[in-house]
Amino acid sequence: MKIQAYLSFKGQCQEALNFYQSIFGGKIENKQTYEGKEIDIPENYRKNLQHAELKGKGFHFMAYDAAPDTALTSGTTVQMSIDLDTKEEAKKVFDALSSSGRIHTPFQETSWDAYYGRCTDQYDVNWMINCAK
Repeated sequence: MKIQAYLSFKGQCQEALNFYQSIFGGKIENKQTYEGKEIDIPENYRKNLQHAELKGKGFHFMAYDAAPDTALTSGTTVQMSIDLDTKEEAKKVFDALSSSGRIHTPFQETSWDAYYGRCTDQYDVNWMINCAK
């Protein structure tokens, strides 16, 4: 079994994937737009991504721009969790993800013998960054 995250955006999927790629590396693959698709979508939305994937060492997630009539509500039911090998690497990722977003738990030493921070990025995606001591 393999469980993967599939992130939904309101027209900024490519921008978000570029942002995540700048932090995590990897490669954006399998990009498909709405162009040429038999779907009721406004003409000005057809260049947006109907599907894309960001793949790299130790990660793979999918994303798309939801159709304009799809209700997307920012929520707190899903957290993207990242375990990193060094405190420095974890802090760097946390700082990048939270730079234009909101910090909920500052990056700090924890009671479970790790360094941890929790934030919401500029695209309303929730992240938990963890690194064992």
